[in-house]
Amino acid sequence: MQLQKNNEKILIVDFGSQVTKLIARRVRDLGAYSEVLTPNQIKSIKNYNEIKGIILSGGPSTVTKKNFQSIPRNIFFKNIPILGVCYGLQLIAKLFGGKIRSSKKKREFGRALIFKKNNSILTKNFFISNNSVWMSHEDAVIKLPKNFRIIASTKNSKLTIIENSKKKIYGVQFHPEVTHTDNGKQIFKNFIFSICKIKKRWNVISQKSELIRYIRETVKRDKVICALSGGVDSSVVALLINKAIKKNLICIMVDTGLMRKDEFKITYKIFKNRYNLNVKLVNASKFFLKKLKNVSNPEKKRKIIGKLFIKIFEKEAKKEKRIKFLAQGTLYPDIIESRSSTGSKTSKIKSHHNVGGLPKKMNLKLIEPLKDFFKDEVRKLGTSLGLVKILSQRHPFPGPGLAIRILGKVTYEKIKILQAADDIYISELIKNNLYNKIWQAYAALLPSKTVGVMGDSRTYEYTCLIRAVVSEDGMTADYFTFPKYFLDNISNKIINNVKGINRVVYDITSKPPGTIELE
Repeated sequence: MQLQKNNEKILIVDFGSQVTKLIARRVRDLGAYSEVLTPNQIKSIKNYNEIKGIILSGGPSTVTKKNFQSIPRNIFFKNIPILGVCYGLQLIAKLFGGKIRSSKKKREFGRALIFKKNNSILTKNFFISNNSVWMSHEDAVIKLPKNFRIIASTKNSKLTIIENSKKKIYGVQFHPEVTHTDNGKQIFKNFIFSICKIKKRWNVISQKSELIRYIRETVKRDKVICALSGGVDSSVVALLINKAIKKNLICIMVDTGLMRKDEFKITYKIFKNRYNLNVKLVNASKFFLKKLKNVSNPEKKRKIIGKLFIKIFEKEAKKEKRIKFLAQGTLYPDIIESRSSTGSKTSKIKSHHNVGGLPKKMNLKLIEPLKDFFKDEVRKLGTSLGLVKILSQRHPFPGPGLAIRILGKVTYEKIKILQAADDIYISELIKNNLYNKIWQAYAALLPSKTVGVMGDSRTYEYTCLIRAVVSEDGMTADYFTFPKYFLDNISNKIINNVKGINRVVYDITSKPPGTIELE
C-alpha cells in the first residue's frame, strides 16, 4: 500500500540492513514521503519523474567479492541525488573506480569520533564539538573514486564522508539514521531539502483519510474480524476500520490468560462503552495454557500462540456471513525483525506471532493498515482518532503476552506471580511520574529459583527481572537510569507482596546487542 499519492518521493534501496526502515522513519519525520525497495524492485522502475532522491542502505554484503548486490549503473546518470550509507558508500566507491579493502584489524563497530576535512552542503550544521558517529563495518574505502573528494574522516576510516557534488552523489560510512550518531538527522535534512529540493508535505495525520480509503477499497462489502488486544496498535486499527466500514467490523478480544493483571476488564469496557464497538470477548485461557504445557523454546511459544489465535478467529468467522478478512496491528518493526517487508536479505531476529508466527495457510485474508508505520506514528494517529490516553500512551506489549516474559515453561502459578509483580512495578512507575519517560517497561520471571532468607526461614523462590528502556522507535534502545530510591522501593515491594519471588534484578542491557524483550 502506498501511503500517500505524492509527486515527490525519496526511494530507499534496502540492501539488508536491520536499520533500513529507520532511514524511512527519519525521512518521514522531516516531512518527505519515502518508499523502501529492494535492489531487484528498483530495476523495474520505468518512470523516475517522481523520484527526487535515492538513499542506498547498509547491509551484510561486501563489494570485495565477485558477486555483490547493486543497482543499475544508469541510475547514477539520471541527475537524481544519491546518498550511500555504509554499504551504500562502498558500492558507490566500487562503481566509480575506488578501492575497498576488507580488514578485521581496521574494522569499526560502535561509536567513533568524526573530524571535518572540507565543507559540504551535505554536512552543513552537522559538525558540533567532538561529533560521535555510529560505525558498523569491516570493509573500508581506501582509495577515493575519481572526481570525488573527502569531507570527513575517523581515526580508522579516512574516507568516512565523500562526495561528487557535480553529480550530486554522496556517501557516509557511518549510520546517521541511528540515535547513537550525534546530530545524524541533519545529514538527511541537508540531503532531502538542500540537495534533493523536496518540499515539506508529508505527515502521519494526513494519512488518516488515505488509510480509510484503502480499507474501504480492500474490504468492499465483506466483513472484517479485528484482533483487538487493547494495545495501541490494535486499538488504532479497530478505530480506523470502524470509521471505514462500521457495520461490517467485528472485534474479537481473546483472553489468552497471558495478559497483564485485569487488562481485559478495563479495555473491554472502554471499547464497548466509549467507542460503541462491536466487541466479542472469547475466554481461551485454559486452551492456551494447555497447548503451552512443557514448552520452553521461545520461537515454539510464538508459533503455538500464532496458530491458536488464527484457529479462534477462523472459528468465530464461521459464525458470521461474509467474513473474509482478519485485521491486525502489525507495525514496521514487527516485519523488520520477522522478515524483510521488501524481500531483501535482512536477517531474521525472531518471529512475531502476528507476522512470522502465523500459519502459511489461512482461511482469512490479512489486512494490516499500520504495517508501514512506527510506534510513535501510530500513537499520533490514535490521538487524531480520539483514542484515550490510557490506551494511546500505553507501553508496547508483545502479542504472545507473558508467555515470552516467563522464561522457560509457562504455568498458571508463574503467570499469577508475574502478573502481580508486573502490576506493582507499573503502578509504581505511574505513581512516581516515570511511566511516560520510558518507552517500555515490564517485569519478567527467570526460570531458575534461588535461595533467600525471610525472617528466620530459608526460601527457595523465583527471580524477578525488571526492565525499562528509552527509545524513539524500538529499533535501538538504552536502559533507563532509575534513582536508587526507586530501585530500592520496587525491590522491597515486589518481594514483600508477591509470594514466589525472593530476588529482584534490573536489566541494564541496551539494544543492540540485546533485544527489548528477553525472548
